[in-house]
Amino acid sequence: MERISDIGATPYEPAPRGESLRKLRNGGRNSGMESLKFALSIVLDCLTFVVLVIPILVRYVVALFVSPQKKKITGQLALVTGGANGLGREICLQLAKEGCHIAVNDLDATNGEKTVEDLRKMGVKAKFFKADISNFDAVQGLRKEIEGSLGPVDILVNNAGVLPLMSLREGKPEDIQKVLEINLLSHFWTLRAFIEGMIARRSGHIVAIASATSYLPVGRLVSYVASKYGVRGLMEALNDEMYFDGLQNEIHTTTVFPCFMNTRKEVINTLQKLDILSRMPIFSTKRTARAIVSGMLRNQRHVFMPKYVGPFLTHYETIPVEIRRVATKLLLQNKGVPKLMD
Repeated sequence: MERISDIGATPYEPAPRGESLRKLRNGGRNSGMESLKFALSIVLDCLTFVVLVIPILVRYVVALFVSPQKKKITGQLALVTGGANGLGREICLQLAKEGCHIAVNDLDATNGEKTVEDLRKMGVKAKFFKADISNFDAVQGLRKEIEGSLGPVDILVNNAGVLPLMSLREGKPEDIQKVLEINLLSHFWTLRAFIEGMIARRSGHIVAIASATSYLPVGRLVSYVASKYGVRGLMEALNDEMYFDGLQNEIHTTTVFPCFMNTRKEVINTLQKLDILSRMPIFSTKRTARAIVSGMLRNQRHVFMPKYVGPFLTHYETIPVEIRRVATKLLLQNKGVPKLMD
């Protein structure tokens, strides 16, 4: 496999084709016998698959009627990025209700310290850490600072994000870069910093706040949509990686797909500008945070807010694009989506 650092430095070498590839696949053995062995292996794999899937299906059916028990996180430490305001602050408060100590990360020191003050009144340890999580070195420093004052992180909540009301052709190139750094790359940096400790302890939980736009490619929000699709893909692949490493029962992942929340004023103003504010459900950050923490405590891989949009979002990509656009037109009352930047 070519190393990333060697890209462009070594000449391209094409893969073997035709007869050369067939010889490699057969290892020089009789092709007829190999074909028979291959067919038998497929049959055996299918039978094995059926046997292994039956108990999984039984568990799923049971889960429809019996809600899984909540796990205990009393005394554990959670890092919540973007924890000074809005949804991040409410997640901190909900985790504290479960007896969890909190490391609050944000760039807003004033409200970050206020959140810490409120958390300490709830009887848990809490401390504010100012750091730019879009910077890898800053995240490494954050890890050392947290571990030195509060201990190892058991629960990582990647909540920090920006919602630029910006089309592809609007803003500067560095604006797009910053959106991707905050909304997506920061997840890579915090995971690189904290997951090794979780693996060593064989215990941990990673929560990522994605968006309903992780399934709904909304025009006029191109950079935001791309970043949230990326978060969805990252978390799915990470969950798979934990499975392949035999850690699926020790390190859990939860990806959150919220719809509209009553957070930033400019978002509400935009919905009003589009004349759909009265036609869309708007959820409080407190209610959303309750659903997130509840799902995490039950080790749910996905949390949709509201819950009933889950089946729609997960099947949305299978709907023909013409039908999807008819639905969008009806929602917007045939007005289309205007440019959102002034």
